Amino acid sequence: MTALSTSTVIAVIGAGTMGAGIAQVAAAAGHSVLLYDAMDGAAARGRDGVAKTLSKRVASGKMDQADYDALIGRIALADSLAALAPAGLVIEAIVERLDVKQSVFSQLEDLCGPEVILATNTSSLSVTAIGAGLKRPERLVGMHFFNPAPLMALVEVISGIATDPAVAQAIYATAAAWGKKPVHAKSTPGFIVNRVARPFYAEAQRVYQDGAASPATIDAVMRDCGGFRMGPFELMDLIGHDVNYAVTNSVFDAYFKDERFLPSLIQKDLVDAGWLGRKTGRGFYDYADGAEQPQPHTAAPCPAPQSVQVHGVVALTALLDARGVAYTRDGGEGTLTVDGVLLQPSDGRMATEVAFEENESEVVVYDLALDWLTAKRVAIAAADQASPQAVATATGFFQSLGLAVSVIDDVAGLIVTRTVAMLANEAADAVLQQVASAADVDLAMTKGVNYPRGPLAWAEEIGLDGLLFTLESLFETFKEDRYRPSALLRRKVMGGTRFYD
Repeated sequence: MTALSTSTVIAVIGAGTMGAGIAQVAAAAGHSVLLYDAMDGAAARGRDGVAKTLSKRVASGKMDQADYDALIGRIALADSLAALAPAGLVIEAIVERLDVKQSVFSQLEDLCGPEVILATNTSSLSVTAIGAGLKRPERLVGMHFFNPAPLMALVEVISGIATDPAVAQAIYATAAAWGKKPVHAKSTPGFIVNRVARPFYAEAQRVYQDGAASPATIDAVMRDCGGFRMGPFELMDLIGHDVNYAVTNSVFDAYFKDERFLPSLIQKDLVDAGWLGRKTGRGFYDYADGAEQPQPHTAAPCPAPQSVQVHGVVALTALLDARGVAYTRDGGEGTLTVDGVLLQPSDGRMATEVAFEENESEVVVYDLALDWLTAKRVAIAAADQASPQAVATATGFFQSLGLAVSVIDDVAGLIVTRTVAMLANEAADAVLQQVASAADVDLAMTKGVNYPRGPLAWAEEIGLDGLLFTLESLFETFKEDRYRPSALLRRKVMGGTRFYD
């Protein structure tokens, strides 16, 4: 089914930030838009907000006055639900309450024509449940935009159990025609993004809860080594802990208390205290004027190493070559020996465990990097058996490569390694359960939350066998069901196949 013609009238219910943004997107694509809000004056304020934002673009020369006038002219205000009758597509962006959404859509079925497509922008409610009481549930589909709608590319097109595939395809094509990056998903808790993203927050909070590193250090490592645009703690502060904690609880409850989505007591404390992040002036960080901002732990300068041996295939070799560091190479399993200290890339085991199993006391484990040639920082952890000199040696080695070094306490999977492993694991389960395709999962995570790489593509780059070993090591350490490897990931490894075969 093709995209809706620009002659199709689009109705938007709810004129807050999201609803007004959706109206702007539809109007920019050439549609006439009817904007309605049950609160007196809200629709006018919503359109005025769009006008104010776009007038700045005109003033800066980024938008022509004629285009501005045409776009604003296509957004008309509706004074009742009945006024939305001419619409061919109605998108609701109202309060996240199942009963309210069901009531609105039930009224719209009687007001609009039988061919109208009804779309919900819900981020957490079941599309199937919303459509359960409708006469034509096959005409209902999820059209989940991300905030701010005019800027964020992703649109999740959600099919409930009764949604007509042709309707979902029409909305997919329409979103693409509006300049968005749509993905198909099945109506399951969290859809794609809000489900797959849970480990990004959960693993950071767990590392902090276990005393391995501070929020500032974890954020810095995730940005400067993992390549994420924002660290998890600063992002939670930006989103708002009430919102983030509520989403986590919603997914946890909807999946019948699956430990993989277990909420954090640390975040609960912040919510209980009213420390909701930027909007209240306090969260993991203090946003008061003049407040001193905590800095990531960064090791003091240490001497450069005298001897570097590379054993087998090591991703760090590219950086060694780029920095002109001399080394010798022999066979092995992807480790380095630096002045007698064994440097092991994190594989989910604690450094202490590696030292015990290898019968080596001087062991330091280092974290995963998105790209060693662009990384600015690395996290390392030493085995309990290791001497202070081993830490100094490892620190000096990474500093000689131009990296800031954050020494953290010995914790399984360090920071980036365990987070990426858990993101990929959750993505694999989403594919296994037919929530979405591997390509759509990766697209959703890069376009919806700006991850530097899709988790499944990243997993294949790391190596699926290595990723599975990391997850099995985490499970062995914690004995918690949250770290159980996806059955699909295990199949891929044992079958010698890939997500993108």
